Amino acid sequence: MISGQSDLFEEAAARKGQQFREEHEPLAARMRPKTIEDFIGQEEILGPDSILRRDLENGRCSSMILWGPPGVGKTTLAEIFAGAVNARVERLSAVTSGVKEIRTAIDRAERNLASGYRTILFVDEVHRFNKSQQDAFLPYIENGTIIFIGATTENPSFELNSAILSRARVYVLRSLNRADIEKIIMRAVLSPSGLKSENVVFEKGALSAMADLSGGDARRALNILEIAAGSAVPDAEGKKVITLRLLGSIGSEKIARYDKKGDDYFDLISAFHKSVRGSSPQAALYWYARIVAGGGDPLYVARRLVAIASEDIGSADPNAMGIVLAAWDCYERVGRAEGERAIAEAAVYCAVAPKSNALYTAWNSVLSFVKENPDYDVPIYLRNAPTALMKSLGYHEGYRYAHDEPGAYAAGECFLPPEIRHMEWYVPNDRGYEQFIQKKIKYLKDRDIASDNQRYPEDFAQKK
Repeated sequence: MISGQSDLFEEAAARKGQQFREEHEPLAARMRPKTIEDFIGQEEILGPDSILRRDLENGRCSSMILWGPPGVGKTTLAEIFAGAVNARVERLSAVTSGVKEIRTAIDRAERNLASGYRTILFVDEVHRFNKSQQDAFLPYIENGTIIFIGATTENPSFELNSAILSRARVYVLRSLNRADIEKIIMRAVLSPSGLKSENVVFEKGALSAMADLSGGDARRALNILEIAAGSAVPDAEGKKVITLRLLGSIGSEKIARYDKKGDDYFDLISAFHKSVRGSSPQAALYWYARIVAGGGDPLYVARRLVAIASEDIGSADPNAMGIVLAAWDCYERVGRAEGERAIAEAAVYCAVAPKSNALYTAWNSVLSFVKENPDYDVPIYLRNAPTALMKSLGYHEGYRYAHDEPGAYAAGECFLPPEIRHMEWYVPNDRGYEQFIQKKIKYLKDRDIASDNQRYPEDFAQKK
């Protein structure tokens, strides 16, 4: 075969291979938007007056971090920017790439620059790169070899180096709402590149159900659509009707988007804690159910309720701690099904319980005081005297045994070092059981004032 024929054969084979790949691409890949006009959702960062939109319209692109859940357009935006600024794209996945792949991508970017082209280096799951791998990008971001676009599902504040963050804008992408997902689905149904030739229609309510099933993830929505369209049997008119029953057979339960190490996890836990603190039993149950349905550990919720019992309820309802611990014990004794309900019961109890952070505030305050001040000596009358020497030094002398005093209270006694005897860290509020604690503390103070046996009479001289 002569050289010219060989070249023609290779070109034809390449075209045939490209056509085969396009015909067999997943629907989500075929429907990836090529321009910002086709992009659906993320109005907060892509609206008409947004920085990103103006950059796109003016052919500008700076390094950025795109932070959001899966299937909301992070990769698509990087591709759109590359087209808008006539840049070549180098793609890396932090899941499969290492320093060698980074070096190869940078070498290509340097050759592109020498040829008059800019390079967008798109790094998917950038949070999976370690510190040294992230640092490898810095010189090339600074000297303009690459425009860096990192995509992450994790909070960049915790997962990315401050040096990277200082050189890139962070844009937050949100889960797509039902209306956005429905638009994406219908665009695929009506597009020649999508399913137009298959004549797909929806039974009443099926389109919304499919959108809900996606959980705000466009890629998942298109995957579900592709499976449903492939499973639907044409009716007498040749239409493929996607029914609720068909969707139920694909996935009867919505696939929860919940990552025990990701931001969804912390967001759900945060919402649960705030709902209980805010005395909303309905919201507490909802967020707890979201955690459990997403595969979360109910015992983590139980542990959070223990924290709530001391932090947000405190002495306003001393029973809360016992109820939470009983629910925890129930889970471990009888298993998940009954245990989940026991924890739900504890969550509702804590939500409707009276709230007080007086104990939480007091503990933090006294702990801070102790750390920032000298270690004052224990008053000598509060010290034990197990030896004759200690007794001869006055240890324990003058100590008043509470059970020998009226009402089991040594009125006028002081149990703090004299230098800080006026300090009061715990101040109960007027909610729940703390109302009674308030009254009890006032009663004891009144007895101190009236006592004829005060440790520091000068403290009470003006109060009688």
